Amino acid sequence: MEIIGVIVAGIIIGLLGKFVAPGNKDNIPIWLTILCGIGGVIIGWFVYTAFGGNGSPGVDWVRWIVAIAISAVLVVIASTVTGRNTSARG
Repeated sequence: MEIIGVIVAGIIIGLLGKFVAPGNKDNIPIWLTILCGIGGVIIGWFVYTAFGGNGSPGVDWVRWIVAIAISAVLVVIASTVTGRNTSARG
């Protein structure tokens, strides 16, 4: 059941990460956005616990903010690596 939760959270976090990513990062495929979201959730939780986060009762907003930030970074990296970024290069 936890895997399904991570996938659902990854879809939502991936889309949020795409939304917060700076610039025009809308040209990566949706499946790659979802993978970035899932990676952001997993890496974000590891980073959160590595820096002393131990969770809180209810929704742990700091953990989710870290996951969104890492997903945004992954979306930027994916856009750069796939070369589908439409920003002007000069």
